[in-house]
Formats: sequence, structure tokens, C-alpha cells
Amino acid sequence: MKKSRFAVAGVVVLALAAGTAGCGWLVENAGNGKLYTRVDQVPEREVGLLLGTTNLRRNGQRNPFFDYRIDAAVALYRAGKVRHLLVSGDNGTRGYDEPTLMRTALLAQGVPASAITLDYAGFRTLDSVVRAREVFGLSRFTVISQRFHDERALFIAHYYGLDAIAFCARDVGLRRGVKTKVRETFARVKAVLDLYVLHTQPKFLGPRQQIPLA
Repeated sequence: MKKSRFAVAGVVVLALAAGTAGCGWLVENAGNGKLYTRVDQVPEREVGLLLGTTNLRRNGQRNPFFDYRIDAAVALYRAGKVRHLLVSGDNGTRGYDEPTLMRTALLAQGVPASAITLDYAGFRTLDSVVRAREVFGLSRFTVISQRFHDERALFIAHYYGLDAIAFCARDVGLRRGVKTKVRETFARVKAVLDLYVLHTQPKFLGPRQQIPLA
């Protein structure tokens, strides 16, 4: 009896491991041919979708994911690879405002306010990508984040039939980013379930907004 329980548990563990690996492969595969690491090789797009994060870690230290994403967005803008930045992040609670923090950092590096639009309801990557289409009317854009995040955003964009590519901001070393990488493993499983099983929709859509590109 005990052996049979162990056998069942083993099968369950193997199935979960295989499912997790499969979800990871699906997400990673969505980025094939659409990820860029050099600014000079990135095709020009009118809008870059900058995915949000906060500027400080829980211990009060600078968040390198934030700084590297800002650097990447500024580099693309200066090179003319994007004309406008849609900054999408979480502003769901009082005192937590990713889009405004990113806007302040972009302005400090010389990106004009006229080239920045804020999306305060990018609570999750799915929300950011879907809202780019449904609220801001975009079907073609460049995602800006770290590679692991870009791959998941492209996976979602592909599901919705969007013409998206991505630029990979500088990544964070394993020691400092290990928790994020572990969370990403589960985020990829959740992304697959959200799209193909749960059919999850953004938390909030709201009225259409036009991005000023003229």
C-alpha cells in the first residue's frame, strides 16, 4: 500500500515537472527570431512597450531590473528605434506607482515628456500586452524588459495575434536575480494556463486612449 502511494506521488511529481518544463518551452519558443540584444539591429517601431517594475528592492537598495530597463528604453529612443514609449506598470495601491517612477527616470535621461505615455493598469504582463491593443490601439510594438520577461510578453502577444518584437535589457546576475528567476518559472506556467485554460482577461480596460505620435 505504501509503495503504491509512493508510485502515485512519483507519477504526479514527474507530470508536474514535465508540465512545467513544457510551459517553459512554449514561452521561450515564442521569442525565436523576435529578440534583440543590440540596439543597432533592432527594427524601427513607432512604440516601445516598457514593462514596469519598481526602482527599489524590499531592502531599500536600487533595483537593477528597473535601472537596466530604463537604460534600454533610453538607448532605443536615442537611436530612433522607437518614437514613443508606452510605460505600463502597477499603480494598484496608494504609494506604489511603477509608471510614474519610470517616467521620472526617463525624463532624467533626456526623454521628452511628449514621447511618454503612462499605463497605470499594467498590473501583470498579460494586462500590459492586452491593454496595449485594446486601450491604446497598438498591434505592432517593441517590448522592452529583460530577456526572460520579454519571452513571456511575446508569448502573450503571439496568442493575441500582435506583431511584437522585443529588446533585451541587461540582465541581472544569478545571485541577485535568483528569486526573480524562480518566480518566472511559475509565471510561465500561469501564462499558459491564463491563455489556454482560464482565458484570463485584464483586471481593468477602460476607455480607448490615443498615443500622440505626430
